[in-house]
Amino acid sequence: MNRRRRKKLSGKLVEAAAFQEVGTVRALVRAGADPNDADTHGTTPLYAAAVGGAVEIVACLLEAGALPDVESRDLTDGTPLCAAAAWGHADVVRQLLAHGADPDLREDDGEGRSPLEWARNGQHAKTAELLLAAGAQNSDETVRAAATPAGW
Repeated sequence: MNRRRRKKLSGKLVEAAAFQEVGTVRALVRAGADPNDADTHGTTPLYAAAVGGAVEIVACLLEAGALPDVESRDLTDGTPLCAAAAWGHADVVRQLLAHGADPDLREDDGEGRSPLEWARNGQHAKTAELLLAAGAQNSDETVRAAATPAGW
């Protein structure tokens, strides 16, 4: 497949994942769209699906070979697990962890928040429990974030 067609498919795949169009995602994957390729804004399909809580699309992309720890860069930054944890999408968190996502991988090349910090900051207790059960490590920063009232 030539580079131009590949870029076009990647953009369509990210868009379909973001708008939770399951049939379109499946068709694009069958047509050869790479589930790890970011669009022109640096967003990966898996990140787009994870931030929206699209469990079925996340599963489809993972089955198609999407790597769970690939970080989106540019317009949207972060890992799929951090995105799902930040919004409390427990089912997506469960899917990503089942496919090998690192529960301690901080975004921004290891300098940003961890998935557990995002979950606790958003007061998503169920998501935090899933991450802890998967081996996420508590840190002083994570504990402080959980104890700080929203808006401080």
